[in-house]
Amino acid sequence: MSSTSTPSIREQQHPLIHQLADTIEAVWHQHLDLSSYPLPTELGYVEGRLEGEKLIIENRCYQTPQFRKMHLELAKVGNMLDILHCVMFPRPNYDIPMFGCDLVGGRGQISAAIADLSPVNLERKLPDGYHHALSNLTKVNFSQPRELPEWGNIFSDFCIFIRPGSIEEESMFLQRVKEFLEIHCTQATTSSPVAPEKVEQIIAGQHNYCTKQQQNDKTRRVLEKAFGTDWAENYMTTVLFDLPQ
Repeated sequence: MSSTSTPSIREQQHPLIHQLADTIEAVWHQHLDLSSYPLPTELGYVEGRLEGEKLIIENRCYQTPQFRKMHLELAKVGNMLDILHCVMFPRPNYDIPMFGCDLVGGRGQISAAIADLSPVNLERKLPDGYHHALSNLTKVNFSQPRELPEWGNIFSDFCIFIRPGSIEEESMFLQRVKEFLEIHCTQATTSSPVAPEKVEQIIAGQHNYCTKQQQNDKTRRVLEKAFGTDWAENYMTTVLFDLPQ
């Protein structure tokens, strides 16, 4: 059901990325009714060069009755950079948040780890079931919280954005993402579709989320350097943050 039969690069990546990729897919398979998502064949596995180093991107995509697209991307630039990127895009007739998670590492260290369940409704509020479940999680404290980017108003109050300071903090982050995912899958599969008049509002919220995420200059610069401006724009808007129709 993966979008590529090429052996996964996760075995060569930072251990936290490898563990998180495995965890995400395990939770998906346990809780959701998955089918494959039709990603363009040439974008399932991509190779390029960046500053003399080999760049590999691997994409896996699924869909379910509640989610129009669940995307897990792993990327590696030589020994310089390891990346995990994951977004779950709900179908527009479900008023459920966007799950997003990113890990960025280099030379054996994770420099950035972020995870959130981001509301997309007009009120910018998480559904009651989500808010209640997330509020009941044990509070976790990390030694090196990071500041959200200027466009970070799309994130919820439960967003975690850190630089893990130790193996223990890496484990805490991994566990918290697993809890986010389990809450998300459980809530989503027990949610009912919304009334047709709400669909437009949800699409607008998802548009806002994707448009803000596309402002991530670091991602765009890496892709432009490796593959050129046009390819980067196409990849950002059709694979990473495609907008619901």
